[in-house]
Amino acid sequence: MAWRRGVLALLALLLAAACTPVVLPAGPAIVMPFLRGEAVVTADGAVLPMRSFAPETPPRAVLLALHGFNDHSGNFLADSIDQLTTGGLLVYAYDQRGFGRSPNRGYWPGAETMAEDAIIAARLLRARHPDLPLFLMGESMGGAVSILAGTAAEAAPVDGYVLLAPALWGRESMNAVMRGGLWLAARTMPILGFQGGVGGVVASDNAAALRRLGRDPLVIRRTRVDAAVGLVDLMDAASAALPTCCRGVGNRPMPVLLLYGDKDSLIPARPVRAALRRLPPDSPVRIAIHEEGFHLLLTDSNREAVVGDILAFTADPRAPLPSGAEDFARGWLAR
Repeated sequence: MAWRRGVLALLALLLAAACTPVVLPAGPAIVMPFLRGEAVVTADGAVLPMRSFAPETPPRAVLLALHGFNDHSGNFLADSIDQLTTGGLLVYAYDQRGFGRSPNRGYWPGAETMAEDAIIAARLLRARHPDLPLFLMGESMGGAVSILAGTAAEAAPVDGYVLLAPALWGRESMNAVMRGGLWLAARTMPILGFQGGVGGVVASDNAAALRRLGRDPLVIRRTRVDAAVGLVDLMDAASAALPTCCRGVGNRPMPVLLLYGDKDSLIPARPVRAALRRLPPDSPVRIAIHEEGFHLLLTDSNREAVVGDILAFTADPRAPLPSGAEDFARGWLAR
């Protein structure tokens, strides 16, 4: 099966790399966070480059978008941004620490720092657009960061969350060999990296987008072992936090739309199902499984249906989704 091949391949990559993991979190606070041109300046003075995409007409809502692992803000929205802005969304996306044009590229910043950066960015955008609804959307790693931002003691001040194929592959869903390899890699391997993909694992059915991804100089193609271990730590934390996701100002439950592709082979279905089955009956999380979706839902050939669901949710979080993916999700969860 694809997920077993992925487990063995990732383990081999981790073990191929020498021993303490390097993590570069945020430093001490030295300034009040602020927006400077096209960048978020955080409390420790880090400058996170940010892109904005405005609709031609006055926006009806603001969307803060977080990219996935090794990606950056200028790539993961490229195939869907026109549909998002045509739908009335004012979209902001910044390069998360360690990625794109942000500081310490290639080094893992830690899950807490990434979540705090997302909360800071949301606060600043809330202040800039006080009269518009604000939604936090994260893809893959960005989805896991969004979950942590929505379950922090002082959660992001948003009106809802969109989780696109969130990274929920925690250690408890890995076999003993995989967990042992991660433990060994975290304690004995140095800073060497690994490069290349995993056989049989396809991120999207959009071949042109995958070629663009492969040529993009801001995409990280050689991953440090400690960054890969840090990603698993983040997935652990997000999986544990999901049952209490997500909140807004005053600890109020916020609506959540979680979308996943039935053909996703990067984040296997088994741990995603396990995480979703732990949601309490009164959870605000709406689950939509796109039968034709792969991992990069905003890139896939099915992306128009995915974006249609996002637009419907951000217009009215209680409205039916036009794709019908919620109906498919009921049978998918019962498998």
